[in-house]
Amino acid sequence: MPKALWIVFYHSISDPKKLEAYAKLAPAATTPFGSRYLARGTAAAVFESGLKDRVVVTEFPSVEQAVAAYNCPAYQQALRVLGDGAVRDVRIVEALE
Repeated sequence: MPKALWIVFYHSISDPKKLEAYAKLAPAATTPFGSRYLARGTAAAVFESGLKDRVVVTEFPSVEQAVAAYNCPAYQQALRVLGDGAVRDVRIVEALE
């Protein structure tokens, strides 16, 4: 079964304190689903229509595990804490390997 990548693009952050609170809760919520953070930070370089946004890339054992992590009660609580503190785009894609 291929791994999955959960990729989050932060288009804007209006409340860094809410983001900080979310960042403390999210890893604990997703770890039981096999999450492993691969990258976290502002894009080092952008091309074409790219934006120099904050990006977080998390690996999961499968798409099913990634979706289950997103939908679990603990992660949903982390999202409530984040609230309107950021505008994000969340994508889950199947990895090639």
